[in-house]
Amino acid sequence: MAHHKCEHCGNSYHWSHAFAKFGYDDGDGNIETIRIAQLLESKGYRVKYARWNLHNMIIFSIEKDGIEYMPRNTSKYLIGYDDPQKYLPVEILTLLNTEFPSVKLFY
Repeated sequence: MAHHKCEHCGNSYHWSHAFAKFGYDDGDGNIETIRIAQLLESKGYRVKYARWNLHNMIIFSIEKDGIEYMPRNTSKYLIGYDDPQKYLPVEILTLLNTEFPSVKLFY
């Protein structure tokens, strides 16, 4: 699955933007959060996402079999600001990194 590329600079967006308040051009550009959510949903996860006021649309809940995988009410991680690669479980990270691999612009 290809990443979305900026029409101006050719940069590819990383899937982690779907978890960031200021991701995907801070809500002003193409928002790919829905694509990330759809992938997770196709694998049996229940995903909730919403627009953060005028900012990005972010994923704030990933649940499967009654288990919530997003940190809730914790001082350790703040959804929208912290890197999801630090708090998501390995199986979700593997899925996202496999389906949306990082693209190197400069070698």
